[in-house]
Order: sequence, then structure tokens, then C-alpha cells
Amino acid sequence: MTIQDLVREATYLDVAMSADSCLKCNVCNTVCPVSRVTDLFPGPKYVGPQAQRFRLGTTLPPQSDVAPHDASPDRWVDYCSGCGMCTLACPADVKIAEINNRARAEMKAGHRPKLRDWLFGQTDLVGRLGVIFTPISNWSLQNGLIRWVLQVVMGIHRKAPLPAFARRTLRSRLGRVDSVTLARRGMDAAGRAKEPPPDRAVVLFHGCAANYYEPHVALAAIEVLRRNGYETIVPEQVCCGLPLMNNGMYVQARSRAHSNIDVLADYARRGYRIVGTSTSCTHTFKAEYREMLDIDDEDARLVAEATWDICEFLVDLHDDGRLDTRFGRLDETLPYHPPCQLKGHGIGIPAMDLFALVPGLQAIDMDHDCCGVAGTYGLKKEKYDIAMAVGDPLFKRIRETDSAQAACDSETCRWQIQTATGRPTRHPVEILASAYAAFSDAPAASATVGAPEREPVTPGR
Repeated sequence: MTIQDLVREATYLDVAMSADSCLKCNVCNTVCPVSRVTDLFPGPKYVGPQAQRFRLGTTLPPQSDVAPHDASPDRWVDYCSGCGMCTLACPADVKIAEINNRARAEMKAGHRPKLRDWLFGQTDLVGRLGVIFTPISNWSLQNGLIRWVLQVVMGIHRKAPLPAFARRTLRSRLGRVDSVTLARRGMDAAGRAKEPPPDRAVVLFHGCAANYYEPHVALAAIEVLRRNGYETIVPEQVCCGLPLMNNGMYVQARSRAHSNIDVLADYARRGYRIVGTSTSCTHTFKAEYREMLDIDDEDARLVAEATWDICEFLVDLHDDGRLDTRFGRLDETLPYHPPCQLKGHGIGIPAMDLFALVPGLQAIDMDHDCCGVAGTYGLKKEKYDIAMAVGDPLFKRIRETDSAQAACDSETCRWQIQTATGRPTRHPVEILASAYAAFSDAPAASATVGAPEREPVTPGR
């Protein structure tokens, strides 16, 4: 057994054996948004730490998608959305959501994944093809007949919030800008473009959503960072692997994780901070590479420690007295939903702290645990109604506010909220970029950030 195998076994056992600390207090069941609305899921305590003692094959982590371990004794676990509320609430620090996700992965190991679940995990492939064939792709997503066929044949609910593809990827949009920037910056002795030092630049992990569906979110982040004196380095990157994990494909997820770690660890070692616009991706770097994929080597720890969510980074600048607070006035009411993945960071609600700095902006925390979509969970035919029931109180509160738009840090949650409420839903950094543009009254900035090219989320009605 190699050193890497021993490390993986140790980290696997750290999560699996945390079930022994369960107090049977039922706190996790009281906060579970799924068991609250359906009897199909008996609650995180029952399928997590309580069922764990009946599961076999827990002495080694899942090694292969084609080498099955002894399966979970139940299939209820597949109705866990993975929101993580149970882990956050547990007073004994039991890794309940992680135990549930691992049990689901072992249950699916050795079985060929459904075509739907496989496609949900191939975010880069689907994104590239969708952008190449944008007019056809987006027309298909809005066609009721095609959406009905997708529901019958693949199990993707016809009303699920599937986002429209951008006309151009973020990376293609940055290409021309970067060539000018790099030419001005010059080249080093090895013939590579010179990079600004870590105190004047951050590394941006844009994720799949900003690259293929919402380039305006990453462009807003770049503009806000530039306003605060930071250049942005955008290295090669692939999907963080979270969609693969959520659909039980851990081997492929590990491959994605190692690809990102190999690139980002070098920047982290040199003192750069890694900033992400997707709170799901940044949480994956910070916690789930270790807790879910058993990757706990030095490079993975360096990346985890160097990763910041974009709003977390900006609040840190403000706490140090280095944030440009010259915001223009935005006279509006803004309902805001802090998503489950953000809560998993344990950093509070940094977007609300930033909204408080914008004159005239009345941001309201909707104070709801989960919108229901949970990544790809709510897109599936058999779980769509559950997801909508989980999010229904949130949707009602947003509709009741006197607002033209809403805000949320997670892309899939934004798409879910926008589809359910009809309110355009933006990333908090877009709101900040608009506030900066309002102060400077710069037409170029307003055209780029304040009124981005926004493709609609397609409900497929």
C-alpha cells in the first residue's frame, strides 16, 4: 500500500468513524429541509450515523467506479440533497452529510451511471458543446416538446431550471483583453508573461457556470477586484468535480480535483490567494477534496488554505481598511438568499456586510435554509417536486418583497430562484460592480458590468 493509499484510508475513516460520536439527539433531523417535506427521506440521522453501523465495507475508501464495495443496506440515502445543514447543526461534529454522500457513492459503485447523471457530471463537455451550438442549444432548452422528451427519456424534469448558454465563453472574452495586458506587462527570462506579485493580484477560479453560462459574473468580479487594486490571473482549470461527487462518480471527481490542485498549488505556494465566484467551487476546494475525495496531501492543503470566496475576500479587505467604499447610490430593496454551500464555509454572510456599505440599498436576508435545487438534485424528475417544496417558503418571501431583482452567491440557486419567482437573480459581486459604476458614472464600466449580456434561465414550461 502506498503513502497516498494510507492517507486516503485515514481521511476516509476520519469521516466514516465520526458516526460513533452521534448523540442521537435528533438535531440533524429537525434542520433537514428534505425530510421536512417528504416521507421518502426519513432523515439524516437514520440514513447517516444510525445506518452507518449496519454498513459493510467501510474500512477502505471507494477506489473505483467498477469495483463495488458492500452496498448500503438502504436506498433512502439517495434522497439526501447533500445540503450539509445536518453537519452544520450537529453538536457532536458528526460528518453526517459526508457519510450520506459516501454511502450513496458506494451504493452506485460498480453500476454504470444513468446517462442523465453522467451528463450532469460532464460540465466542461456539455458547456463547450452548448456554447458552440448556442442558438440551437438555447432554442432546444426553451422548446416544450423537447423538454418533455428529455423528461421521459432521460429523467430531467421539463420545468427544471436549466440555464441558457452564453454566446461566448468567459475565456474567449478574456483572450483579447489578456493579450493587451500581457503585452504591457512584458515577458520574463523564460519567455513567459510576467505575473504581478501576490500583493497586487489574485488567482481567479471562475468555474463552469461563469465560463459557459454567466461570463458577466466573472467580469463583474474582475472589475471589482481591479477597482481595489488587484489584477486577476486566470489559469487553466477544469470543473471542480462537485457535480461528479453529487452523482456518485468519485473516481472522475478525483481526476478533476488533481488537475486543479496541480495548477493551483504552485500559485498558493508562491503566496497568491485563489478567489472564486462560485461558493460551491470554493467550498469544494476548502473542504470536500479532503472530506469527500480523501485528498489530504500538502498541495491540497495549500490550495484549501489559499482559497477565498469572492465576498469573503472583499470583506477581509474592508476589515483591513483597504476596500474602496466609494459606492454610488442604489435605491432598491434586495432580497438575498445565502445558499447552503456558503454556510458550509463557516464565514458568516459576507455579502450582507458588503451590501450594508452601499448607500440606499436595503438588502434583506430571506433567512431560509435551502432553495431546494442542491446542484443537480432538483433537476431530476423524481426529485423536482421535493426541491420545489423545500424552496417554496423562500420563493413566497421573495415574491412578497417590493423588489425588481434578488441576489444569491450560488449559480444553481440563482437559476432556481429566478425560475420559481420570475425575479432576475444576481451574484452579490454584480450588485457591488453596479454600485461602483453608479459612483464613477463611467459609461464603459456600466456597459461592461452594470448591464451585462444576460441569457435567461430556461424553466422549460
